Amino acid sequence: MKRTWILIAVAASVSLGALGAAAQGPQGSGAAEAAQSSNGPHIINPIKWAKKEPHTETASLDANSNLNVKLTSKLQTQGLLPPNADLKETCSTIKELSDCVAALHAGRNLGMDFNCIKSKLSGVQTSLMTASSCASTTDGKPVSLSKAIHSLKPDADSKAEAKKAEAQSHEDFSEAGSGT
Repeated sequence: MKRTWILIAVAASVSLGALGAAAQGPQGSGAAEAAQSSNGPHIINPIKWAKKEPHTETASLDANSNLNVKLTSKLQTQGLLPPNADLKETCSTIKELSDCVAALHAGRNLGMDFNCIKSKLSGVQTSLMTASSCASTTDGKPVSLSKAIHSLKPDADSKAEAKKAEAQSHEDFSEAGSGT
């Protein structure tokens, strides 16, 4: 009786192993063509489910120079950028364009140096600032706008100020015609 159970267990594991190998899809030469064939099993990639089209706010300015011109002009009119500055250059070290515009607003709203906020957001210390000009230096790690505000101005309500600046940034993008 013990032998029978052992044989059944071995047979079951072999058949389950074969099913698992078949479920992994084609391998070897020609696997790419077989995987894309409509006749074979469809493999569903859940990562593609979460993939979204990028918003214009997060797209680079290279892809849309018209957006760069409109936003630069708008921010210069508001006094957030100097007349000779370019938004693309100003935001070059910050990953997301919307974060950079929000940082410009937060700097003006709170009377803080934009280069200090930029350093915190990007994790890169700019040549325009010295370690003593900011309340604290960055450890080379980018932080959120809220954390940057808290680090540079601890007495401010950093979450509320970050939210306010992000709303102003979103409004700038909407008015510049990005449709976000």
